[in-house]
Amino acid sequence: MRQGKYPFVIGFLAAPVALYCVFVVSPVVQAFQLSFTQWRGFAPPKWIGLDNYRRLVEDGNFWKAISHHAILLVALPLITIVISLFFSFLLNVGGRSRGGVTTGIWGSKFYRVVFFLPQVLAVAIIAVLFQTVYRPNESGLINGVLMKLGLDPVFFLVDKNIALWSIIGVLVWQAVGFYVVLFSAGMSSIPSDIYEAAALDGAGKFTLFFRVTLPLLWSTLQVAWVYLGIAAFDAFAVVNVLSIGNNGGPDGATTVLAIEIYRNMQESKLGYASAMGVALFFLSITFAALTLRVSRRETVEYS
Repeated sequence: MRQGKYPFVIGFLAAPVALYCVFVVSPVVQAFQLSFTQWRGFAPPKWIGLDNYRRLVEDGNFWKAISHHAILLVALPLITIVISLFFSFLLNVGGRSRGGVTTGIWGSKFYRVVFFLPQVLAVAIIAVLFQTVYRPNESGLINGVLMKLGLDPVFFLVDKNIALWSIIGVLVWQAVGFYVVLFSAGMSSIPSDIYEAAALDGAGKFTLFFRVTLPLLWSTLQVAWVYLGIAAFDAFAVVNVLSIGNNGGPDGATTVLAIEIYRNMQESKLGYASAMGVALFFLSITFAALTLRVSRRETVEYS
């Protein structure tokens, strides 16, 4: 049995590993190769060395996209995690104590389903829905109410001072439901005895949240921050649908690296787009590594 174990394992993993190498590893390697070339997609690629990377350093659109990612990297994880933690706490231990057991608010199971509904929709569909929400006239969901109240409409996607924040709002709305469920699962795995003991010691909801729940959810929060940070390096579908001209407008106020890569590919600047893709790859990897390093702490164990 032991002699036949390794051939069985190798045979079982051969197909998925081969598929992963063909459809994931190979395109990444090709992107690295193309980033050192000038290629329009027709004639063979022309090797130009580091010229594409020198262009990146001098490209104002590239640095504008980087600055937007910096805002997204702080705002998207922070806002999403704070809102998700608040709702998760209410759904799990925010209700009254019954027989010494702290429960969630009334209807918590129903609210979990409601919060998770945005995850069922494709991101592009969510962006199209928010085109109606943000519409700058009385047919818009928000501006329709404001105008009926006699207030001036808000140009969410036209005003370059608030366009990026309007898109961040969509990204947060789309992501909150998943992390409510994720944090709820983490909280439900915490033994109720811990909450009961803290309650007997006179701990209120505020103390329960910061002294009990957060330390025991730290590893989940760490993973959530990494996932949301990687999502902040994307945002292509939402920006492409909602931005003015579908290219990061107005005046580049909402552009991100994925949009810049797509725009350069449309202009047949495939080598330069590959260089941007490589930069995005290293930014994502660096962010994930730094986040895991900075947020590393001793694991709180409970039984």
